[in-house]
Amino acid sequence: MRQTFKLLGMALGLIFATSEGAIAQSLLPSNPSPPSAPAAAELNLDPATIENSPVLQRWLQEVPNVQSDIRHDPAFRTRVRLGYSNLPSSGDSGVNVGIEDVFVGRSGITASADYQRVSDRQSYGAEARYYVLPLGSYVNVAPTVGYRHVESDRDSVDGANVGVRLMLSLSRTGAADASLSQSFVAPGTADEVGITTLSLGYALTRHLRLSTDLQQQNAPRSKDRRVGVSLEWML
Repeated sequence: MRQTFKLLGMALGLIFATSEGAIAQSLLPSNPSPPSAPAAAELNLDPATIENSPVLQRWLQEVPNVQSDIRHDPAFRTRVRLGYSNLPSSGDSGVNVGIEDVFVGRSGITASADYQRVSDRQSYGAEARYYVLPLGSYVNVAPTVGYRHVESDRDSVDGANVGVRLMLSLSRTGAADASLSQSFVAPGTADEVGITTLSLGYALTRHLRLSTDLQQQNAPRSKDRRVGVSLEWML
């Protein structure tokens, strides 16, 4: 009976390795202990086969809680961004750079920062996000808080930046996702600026993504709409 359960566990491990290979690899211990000779003999497998399979080694040591691992392993990845920005109202173009969702341990807290400049208009800031649902969820919501400086042709505002972000992960490896965020700079003051951003990302390779974003900025005396196209490197 024990051998039957162990063989069943091994079969599940192989299925998991095929469909969630990237996640399984990230969960492996840094120095897995080699399987024992009796274990290899009990399973009627060539020891060399087990030695060349980190997934099998982990399952021989201890059957993991696969559901828990998948649920708490992030469904999106840290990204470094460099891109092109355009203001359709004026036709001016510029650049945007940033880093998104640097994880604080295995908590739901991340840090992000960005800088955008188009002609004489610029915006920069940093914020912390707290994802309320488990990081492995395909849909997540995060309150955000930070600092932002915004300049337009008629306004220059800086101060606290608070808002909320909705994240939709279409792939657990960061291959495709969408996000919608709404934030307010200097909320509650006469200079309050509302910023709405819709972003879409799609992976070209294992580490490189193409992303686009549409941003509407509503300041007291002016409104700007920005369109961006960026390359992102996933860490």
